[in-house]
Amino acid sequence: MQPYSNSGSPDASRPEDRLPGDVTYLRTMIVNVVMIGAPGSGEWVLVDTGMPGSSSKIVKAARERFGTDKPKAILLTHGHFDHTGSVKDLMELFPDVPVYAHELELPFLTGRADYPPGDPTVGGGLMAASAPLFPNKGIDLGGRAQPLPADGSVPYLPDWHWLHTPGHSEGHVSFFRNLDGTLVAGDAFITVKQESALAVLTQRREIHGPPTYFTPNWEAARTSVARLVALRPAAAVTGHGEPMAGDELVQGLEHLSSHFDEVAVPASGRYVDSARIKPEP
Repeated sequence: MQPYSNSGSPDASRPEDRLPGDVTYLRTMIVNVVMIGAPGSGEWVLVDTGMPGSSSKIVKAARERFGTDKPKAILLTHGHFDHTGSVKDLMELFPDVPVYAHELELPFLTGRADYPPGDPTVGGGLMAASAPLFPNKGIDLGGRAQPLPADGSVPYLPDWHWLHTPGHSEGHVSFFRNLDGTLVAGDAFITVKQESALAVLTQRREIHGPPTYFTPNWEAARTSVARLVALRPAAAVTGHGEPMAGDELVQGLEHLSSHFDEVAVPASGRYVDSARIKPEP
């Protein structure tokens, strides 16, 4: 069964126009970072930090949007290399800005654990085949890495809350705003076939489960998608692919959830039948 795709339907808007005015995204090579805050307000946060070497691109985009004001915080959906690639550079540029992640992700962000290695046997395509080359080592952010508040609130974003959406990683989180249904989903699901270099290049919009080559817990991933479907988000930006909104998003998520085993879970692979992988103590 094919993943749901409505990218052939008329859509003249720019990708960023599918998001509310205080949410924007920036693509850094193969992955997105998100900036939340009204333009010119001086009050904003950064979600994820993109690929290594992306800090100057992120800072340039931030200055164009927010002036010289630094972010109030850096929020991490999870700690995979493509989402934390520029975090240390940005920490040096913003020495007093805190970094937040789920408590279960902290072992991978404080040098105490490594992620499971990528699985090149799943998904097909060049990106999947290259999975063993992708870094899976944890990084050490020291005391700058802090746990997100246990009550689900998001620092400096009073209208948002975080949801634990594991599967792609043990401590993966998504961020949601009830007021307008805006979702920042990280890699809980994505809107491009990330395993295919051609799909990544063309950015064809197509809702998929988390990248197969770096997802060790498919049972948790299935539950996380179902949790996000129940929110019925009005707009979403994911870690990979263009933002989606409206019926395209809702119908695509419903299709993914109801057919998750057929369209998201690989037929076989290193982690398909494995138990939950936990970080080393």
